[in-house]
Amino acid sequence: MTKRENLLFIGEPMLELVSTHSGSLKTSFAGDVYNTSVYIKRAFPSNRVHFMTAIGQDKLSNDFISQVKSEDIDTSYIGLSSNKHMGAYMVLNDEDGERSFIYWRNDSAAKRMMSSLPDIVKEDSDYPFAYIFFSGITLAILDNVEREKFWQFIASAKAKGVSLIFDPNYRPLLWGDASEAKAQFEIAYQQSDWLLPGLDDFKALYGIDSIEACIDFCRDYDFTELVIKQGHDPVHVISPEGAKVIEIERSSNVVDTTSAGDAFNGVYIGARLSGKTPKESVLMANYAAMKVIETRGAIMPKPLFMQAISSYSPK
Repeated sequence: MTKRENLLFIGEPMLELVSTHSGSLKTSFAGDVYNTSVYIKRAFPSNRVHFMTAIGQDKLSNDFISQVKSEDIDTSYIGLSSNKHMGAYMVLNDEDGERSFIYWRNDSAAKRMMSSLPDIVKEDSDYPFAYIFFSGITLAILDNVEREKFWQFIASAKAKGVSLIFDPNYRPLLWGDASEAKAQFEIAYQQSDWLLPGLDDFKALYGIDSIEACIDFCRDYDFTELVIKQGHDPVHVISPEGAKVIEIERSSNVVDTTSAGDAFNGVYIGARLSGKTPKESVLMANYAAMKVIETRGAIMPKPLFMQAISSYSPK
C-alpha cells in the first residue's frame, strides 16, 4: 500500500433512527463524512481509511467503535469525551423516498472533536495519509475555538503535502447565518485540492442556479479536480484529463435518498485513486448511489452493498 491510498475522514457520526414497515425504529450509525468513509472502504478495500471525530464513553459510543472496526476503518483518530455523547437523528421519508430529518445534536461530543483528540494524534506530525476529506457539516458543528484548531490541523497537514477533498454539503439550519458559512467555505475552497459540491449547495448559499455559473465561481480557486453533482442530471467534472459532462442513470426504485451523495463521493474518490477515468468513476459512483437509495437508512447493509458492487459492469 502506498501513502496515496491512505485517507483521513473528519466528521460527525450520529445515531440513526429509521422507521420500518412495521412501525418500529431501526437503529444504526451514520453521518455524511462517516458514510463516505464506509463506502470507499467497501468498494476499494485496499485503501487505508481513518476516521476522525469525538464520541462519548458509554455503551452507544462503544457500539459505534465496534461498527467502525467491523468496516475495517482505523479508529486511532477518534477522541473520547468524559461528559458528552453522540448526537442522534431520525429519518422521515415521503412516498417518493425523499427524506427529511429531526436532529438531537446541540451538545454532541463531536462539536469538541479537536480538543478531544487522543494525545498520540496531537503529538504526531508524520501524517501517514495522503488525503483528508471533510464537509460543510464538519465545519458547521464546530464553534470558533474548535474551528481554529481544525484549520491549524489542516495547515499542518497541508505543509506535509496532504491533499484536501471538500464537499460543501450546506445545511442552513446548522449555521448562525449565511455569512458565517460563506466565510468558512471560502477558507475551504482556498485550501482544497478536490471540490465535490452539489448544485443545490450553490443555489441555497449563493443564489447560483446554473452549472456554468457554478463552474465560473469555482475557477477562482486553485483546484485539481472539480465534480459538480445535480441530482439526476449530468455530472460535470473538470480534472487534469479535461472537462467532461457525464450522463447518469436514474433509479426506478427509490426507497430512501439518504446518503446518495455520500455513497457517490466515496466510490468516486476510490475509483479515481485506483486509476479510473472521470467518466468511469462517475458511472461507478452513480451505480453505487442508485443501489444505496433502494434500501432504508444511510448505510446499506454490507452484504447487499458488496453483492451490488461486485456485480457492477462498466459501460
